[in-house]
Amino acid sequence: MDDEQAARPVKGRGAVGNRSGRFEAFTTVAVDDGWDSPADQDLPPLRTTLSIDTSRTIITRNSSPDLPFDRSINPYKGCEHGCIYCFARPSHAYLGLSPGLDFETRLFWKPDAPELLDRELRAKTYRPQTIALGANTDPYQPVERDLKLTRRILEVLAAFRHPVGIITKSALVCRDIDILAPKAAEGLARVAVSLTTLDRDLARTLEPRAAAPARRLETIRRLAEAGIPVTVLTSPLIPGLNDWELERLLEAAAGVGADQASYILLRLPLEIAQLFQDWLRAHVPDRAERVLSLIRQTRDGQLYRSDFGGRMRGSGPYADLLASRFALACRRFGLNRRAWSLDASRFRPPPAAGEQLAFFES
Repeated sequence: MDDEQAARPVKGRGAVGNRSGRFEAFTTVAVDDGWDSPADQDLPPLRTTLSIDTSRTIITRNSSPDLPFDRSINPYKGCEHGCIYCFARPSHAYLGLSPGLDFETRLFWKPDAPELLDRELRAKTYRPQTIALGANTDPYQPVERDLKLTRRILEVLAAFRHPVGIITKSALVCRDIDILAPKAAEGLARVAVSLTTLDRDLARTLEPRAAAPARRLETIRRLAEAGIPVTVLTSPLIPGLNDWELERLLEAAAGVGADQASYILLRLPLEIAQLFQDWLRAHVPDRAERVLSLIRQTRDGQLYRSDFGGRMRGSGPYADLLASRFALACRRFGLNRRAWSLDASRFRPPPAAGEQLAFFES
């Protein structure tokens, strides 16, 4: 299927098209020829499919100066949440699939991820530092409810006393409080919850299968009450669409227990630029050109610049204003009063299967 539904939104999905990935030899685009038929009105719903990811490693390394971590784990490729702005979408092109609807319907998972992780953490050359869980795609997307892959990964990290930072917009993370709370008490766990908007209608089209805003606030509250430190990610800030909510988002999150905050200005690398423009014109056509104009004002006249140091926050007066508003609101609501770091010194590999317990334990 290549973009046959490009002209109109698909219920429950973020992308309004399925353009071929950038590595494909041919690109197909749907065109409305005016010959509507009953069949066109009753297209079958898009179903989510799962395939096995056969990767032989589980920990991904990065050397980006923009990121506060150098390693991460992504149990899933693709994400059913369907967030139109997701910067992971272009990665589906490496699989010969579309960053559009394919990204949110054709998922891959690593059933042997816990075993791979156990092996990698036992390597003699391994040196522990915080692992980010879900830096690319959400580890608590809907399929996790049945697969429980993220939970199994957390069980391994708990056994090794390894620090972990989780990034999610799902209330399902609360299922694993029984693992995360004891880890947090030892300085080994922290959760970042993405809160993009308080407008339920906007969230329904922008992030169609993610938790509603009220549920995310409840998630922050439950995590904080369990003693798990929580960061609120007011990301992405989209000029002319949700950036006016910045102070409201920070106030709401601080009010239910978040102690830190961060934000990223909307990023539109590679295929995301066209996907986002299609989304704007399908869902908010009256504001589309205004939003795109403001984005260009923060990217030196372009829709995106990929330079390190600037890609997360943008540049120019509009971007500077957002940065100032964020800093002032954080001070006002008591956020970011202390830096956080997790404790990698507690790392201890547990005895391997069949291994005799040490006679003395430190």
